[in-house]
Amino acid sequence: MRVCRLAELPASGEGHIFRGLVPGRFIYSGGLVFSEPGRVAHEDEPRHVHEEGEIFVILQGKAVVHFDHGDQAIQAGEVMIVEPGENHHLESATDDPCIVIWLHAGPEPHPAQAA
Repeated sequence: MRVCRLAELPASGEGHIFRGLVPGRFIYSGGLVFSEPGRVAHEDEPRHVHEEGEIFVILQGKAVVHFDHGDQAIQAGEVMIVEPGENHHLESATDDPCIVIWLHAGPEPHPAQAA
């Protein structure tokens, strides 16, 4: 797990803006979530892991990401990189719920962008 501010992202003249932080040439899936106060993503799954890394971009509010090795707070303007195979669950703050973009990058583009 790594956390950085949006302003700290390296300049990227080609490819996606997270190149160099996560493997994968293309962002191939993602979404925007308006989290309810206190909502824990994937709370019904004891282990939530991916073969590829996951990127959380916090647009508004605050959250805590629960990992096997402890918790990490994250807030608006921060980017969290979840490493491949790392068990994680994002919990939205009760007093300032988060709006988050989640993304996965890999070797192939999204099917809608495939030639």
